[in-house]
Amino acid sequence: MHTDVLIIGAGPTGLALALDLARHGAAALVVERGAELFPGSRGKGLQPRTLEVLDDFGVLDRVRAVAGYYPPNLFWRDGEPQGERTMYDPTEASEAEPYTETLMLPQWRTQQVLYERLRELGGEVAFGRELVGLTQDDQGVTAEFAVGGPVRARYLVAADGGRSTVRRLLGIGMTGETVDPSPMLVADVRVEGLGRDHWHVFQAEDGLLAICPLGGTEDFQLVAQFPEGAAVDLTLDGLREVVAARTHLAAEQVTELRWSSEFRPRAALADRFRAGRVFLAGDAAHVHSPAGGQGLNTSVQDAYNLGWKLAAVLAGRAEAGLLDSYEEERRANAAAMLELSTRVHRGEQRRGRATQQLDLGYRESALSVETRPDLPADALRAGDRAPDGRRGGTRLFDAFRGPHWTLLTVGTDTPLPAVTAPVVRIPAYRAYGTGVFLVRPDGYLGWAGATADGLAAYAGRQGLLAP
Repeated sequence: MHTDVLIIGAGPTGLALALDLARHGAAALVVERGAELFPGSRGKGLQPRTLEVLDDFGVLDRVRAVAGYYPPNLFWRDGEPQGERTMYDPTEASEAEPYTETLMLPQWRTQQVLYERLRELGGEVAFGRELVGLTQDDQGVTAEFAVGGPVRARYLVAADGGRSTVRRLLGIGMTGETVDPSPMLVADVRVEGLGRDHWHVFQAEDGLLAICPLGGTEDFQLVAQFPEGAAVDLTLDGLREVVAARTHLAAEQVTELRWSSEFRPRAALADRFRAGRVFLAGDAAHVHSPAGGQGLNTSVQDAYNLGWKLAAVLAGRAEAGLLDSYEEERRANAAAMLELSTRVHRGEQRRGRATQQLDLGYRESALSVETRPDLPADALRAGDRAPDGRRGGTRLFDAFRGPHWTLLTVGTDTPLPAVTAPVVRIPAYRAYGTGVFLVRPDGYLGWAGATADGLAAYAGRQGLLAP
């Protein structure tokens, strides 16, 4: 079997990448070793920048229809509530940043939304395909599976999680640290007699236990910390025993166990995000503490960054060198998010503006060309996220939505080169200042100038000059 892109793993990373490639018209196959999509809640926070990606994918309304908001923490002691505290510092929405809330949605439900959209675009997932070997040459990659024949692809993307088989087969190491040596249990359960308006937090001698209502479901996510070296019982009886010992709830109030897992919080970064025609994305490239809700979100951003670049190269619109920018841009961002996750885990930083990922960008990237000298320190620059806004009857996110580049002029009638990208002209807008901006398919400014001088050369390198 042959395909343009073979994606190993049907988690949020793999599904987001396949969806994006489908929008671009690129042929991609997702293979998943499991018999179905991952069933647990593990990554449940959707940060504002990810909501913008989901808006671009056309599924934000579907997510909002089933997601919830993070409830305040309610702290308990000896069966009595001790007070509340919000999880996230609030940030006011604005015209430029319309989404500033963090939504709560279990990972399995997020995957359902992405998979549904992928299938609408003609994509599919091949379940029960466990990767056992891969080889590559100058023309492509051949993947071997425990069941079924080999697959030949021009490129392969590892989206197969923190224990990535692809990363192991490539011999790529990970550098990092154990954030907390204490084992942690996470489980999706049904609980009777516990309110759903709070994230319930119980502090006991044996460690923290927290029970959080999962928006859009009848489930709760239970997280429990254990002393270093302790054996963790992942069965229903084991969970009931922990709940009865650490809370005022009776064991029988935990009525059902739907999924459970054990882990130790760690922070690790792959030494490389690319080996030839193989790319690492998501947890295969970076493993986070769950504190701060950065793992799934950083992973989706990996897919969003890589998808349009693969599609451009596959279609012959861009040179293969464009793919070098994936590791350049994403590895630096992943490293920053790992540091942030670790600080949040250790109580050194609150969840707020820094965890929203709206300030992340690619100013230092070779793809970011800023031609305006002497800009103020707070000015929007090439490499920054392109703000939303409404001017002259145009909503910018509507104009940007889709797999295309967008040529935007703000407050200027300067002549433009003939490009294949849609051209949008709006009056002066404080979020941008004035000038000419070429917006990448992933919503970042690739080129910026006071006039269009020099734009044609950049657009030509991206395959955007009209014939």
